Amino acid sequence: MKEIFERRSVRKFLPTPVEDAKIEALLRAGMAAPSAGNQQPWEFYVVRDKRVLQTLSHISPYAGCAAKAPAAIVVCSRDENLRFPAFIGLDLSACVENILIEAVYQGLGAVWLGVTPYKAREANVRRAIMLPQGYTAFAIVSFGYANDNKDGRGGEDRYDASRVHYV
Repeated sequence: MKEIFERRSVRKFLPTPVEDAKIEALLRAGMAAPSAGNQQPWEFYVVRDKRVLQTLSHISPYAGCAAKAPAAIVVCSRDENLRFPAFIGLDLSACVENILIEAVYQGLGAVWLGVTPYKAREANVRRAIMLPQGYTAFAIVSFGYANDNKDGRGGEDRYDASRVHYV
C-alpha cells in the first residue's frame, strides 16, 4: 500500500540512466495487470533514444517532460485477435497503473502521458517509434530518477467519505 499512497506524477528527472533490471521490473509489473478474459492486449516500446524522446515530447501540450526523461515506455495495444476488444482501454489502464506503482517501488519517478483517444497523438507516436500496423499507441510513461523537487501531487490522503455510498 505504501507505493500506492506515495505515487505522484513526476515530470522532472535527473539525467541518470535507469538500469535495465529496473526497466524490466516496470514491464513485468505492467504485464501482471488483470485483463478481460486474460487477453493481455499489451505491447511495449522502451524508448531511450534522446531524439525519439524529444519527438514524443511534442505529441501533446502535456508531454514536454518526455524530452528530459532518461527513458519512456510506450504502452500499445494489439488490435487483432482479441476476445474482448471493447475492454482494451480498461486493460491498458490497469497495466499503466501497475507500471506507475512499480516505479515508486524501484525508487523512480514516472508520469502517465495520455495518447488515446486522440487520433493525432496516436499517429504522431506511430511515426516517432515506427509502430507497425496492427498496434495502437495508448499511453507514454516517462520515467527516471526524480529530481528533488516535489513537482506532483501524492503522499496525501485523498479519502473522501462523501464520495462513498453504501447500497
